[in-house]
Amino acid sequence: MPRTALLVVDMLNPYDHDDADQLAESVRECLPQMVELRDRAREHDDVLLVYANDNYEQWSATRDDLVRGALDGAHPDLVEPIVPSRDVPFLPKGRHSAFYETPLSHLLQLHEIERLVIAGQVTEQCVFYTALDAYLRGFEVEIPGDAVAHIEPRFAEAALGMAEHNLHAEIAPAGEVALPG
Repeated sequence: MPRTALLVVDMLNPYDHDDADQLAESVRECLPQMVELRDRAREHDDVLLVYANDNYEQWSATRDDLVRGALDGAHPDLVEPIVPSRDVPFLPKGRHSAFYETPLSHLLQLHEIERLVIAGQVTEQCVFYTALDAYLRGFEVEIPGDAVAHIEPRFAEAALGMAEHNLHAEIAPAGEVALPG
């Protein structure tokens, strides 16, 4: 099996934006699968676990600032179970893709990663753009459809369809995602 990384995208969210209620509803459904996938990745030394999170253009914000801001937000129950531990790489990002202007590509190359599993939010935005950038960089991409949250269901369905068809991404339930071990 190719060397694998699990990338958890944008789960530190204070849910204080216009479409937060729609997103929170979807996160509530997907969070158990995200946590289960994250926990399975932790069990394997040969799986790189990485978090990438929007810094909301707070360029001096640290990991701890983003965690605190999310836990102090409207839905701490959706944040607490998925907070990144201190021993995993944490990359702040300013735009949709976790690759854009971050050291993610370099980190994955250092670990000789060939396959990227992407979980988190938002399916039709940051998850899709990250998958596109991963594909463009030659990574195999897998998206567990039940471990990515959306705002607009029809856009999420379209994004997963485009990822599968155009990016040759594997779309499967989190429980079927194979992790090396």
